[in-house]
Amino acid sequence: MAVTELGQLGGGIAIGCGAIGAGLGIGFATKGLMDAMSRQPEVAGKALGFFLLGAALSEACAIYAFIVALKLIGMM
Repeated sequence: MAVTELGQLGGGIAIGCGAIGAGLGIGFATKGLMDAMSRQPEVAGKALGFFLLGAALSEACAIYAFIVALKLIGMM
């Protein structure tokens, strides 16, 4: 295998792991939000704000993995 082929393999693995991690993070955050709102409906507004912050941070990790993947395959 050439170096470029290994870079493409590494890029695929990087974006795959990043997508799995972001999906799990947002899934767990959504589960926590639903649990919090079902137990105490009066804190729904405050809990939604924390959920959006957590989802944005989780999605940022997927974007970082995407940038690493682009660098590995030589497009950046």
